[in-house]
Amino acid sequence: MSSTTDYFAANLANWNERADIHVRDETGFYGIDTLLAGGNLLTPIEASEVGDVAGLRLAHFQCHIGTDSLSLARLGAGVVGLDFSPAAIAHARQLGQLCGLPARFVEGSVYDAPALLGTGFDRVFTTWGTVCWLDDLPAWARAVAAVLAPGGKLYFADTHPQVCQFEADSAGGLVLRQHFRTEATAPLAFDEATSYDGSRQRIASTRTYEWVHPLSDILNALVGAGLRIDFVREHEALPWRPYPDMVAGADRLFRLPAGHVRLPLALSIGATRAG
Repeated sequence: MSSTTDYFAANLANWNERADIHVRDETGFYGIDTLLAGGNLLTPIEASEVGDVAGLRLAHFQCHIGTDSLSLARLGAGVVGLDFSPAAIAHARQLGQLCGLPARFVEGSVYDAPALLGTGFDRVFTTWGTVCWLDDLPAWARAVAAVLAPGGKLYFADTHPQVCQFEADSAGGLVLRQHFRTEATAPLAFDEATSYDGSRQRIASTRTYEWVHPLSDILNALVGAGLRIDFVREHEALPWRPYPDMVAGADRLFRLPAGHVRLPLALSIGATRAG
């Protein structure tokens, strides 16, 4: 039987490889050229919801190769990005130098964010592919609350938990495959030879482990850590393609095709630490 340590070690090996693939940006999925040319890579979802960050201290949890961290820095925030992958952090630092942006990047577990990043932040920002890699939501929420100053705000956006329950069959139909909640000690195991960015480059460390967390568990973890929920929104678009028949839009978001039964594809949450 594997342990939590084994699960995270497998995920780390996989994400170190993905970081090297993603920064090369073979398909343009990560918009590296746009970032280096002075552009901003926030999607319309978070761009419309995160608010004015100019002059704020902002902690970006699970920042990966730093493209969103640097986009937020370009909007005037003082950004510190945190990720468990040393390869991702190295690439984030290099991208920051190339962009001439002063964001700082720290390697380590999100659970250790208060010790690694400090406290008193105005914002915590965490988006797209985050809590599915975590086994302990209350610990995650406590880290969010501890990093924030009183009155500081969390912005969270991610794949809707319902999406994680369905898989596309050979005819393109969606079939219910997974339970709505994954036990911490029994994560879902996946083996994918390539990454979600569409790159042809092969991954050697294919095995990963993930957890499905229902909306109630996400919200209750935040409330239990002392945060007030400001809004919860569901969206019919995502910045990646979980099902093969989804259609790419000019706004870099993917949607289900016309005529398909509508599903919530993304979830966003705003929350405030009690003063």
